Amino acid sequence: MTGASFIILNGALKTSSGLSGKCVIKEDGVVVDILPEKMVTIRNALKNMRDIDIVCGPVDADPAQTQIVKFQWTDNDLNFNIG
Repeated sequence: MTGASFIILNGALKTSSGLSGKCVIKEDGVVVDILPEKMVTIRNALKNMRDIDIVCGPVDADPAQTQIVKFQWTDNDLNFNIG
């Protein structure tokens, strides 16, 4: 599991790449390349505050060959950085 200070979503991954997604750690953030169709799905999930998983790796790959980027909504905790 890796936390990130920032995330970049790039919806320009080509279907000819043979990948469902590609995830690369850059500095203290994550860059995720995804197919344009998946970008639409992610945009809608974020707008509607729904959890979503992005599977990165070869298409039809064994789960051991993939990485998963998860967007998870949590309770709004306002009790931080007070004072």
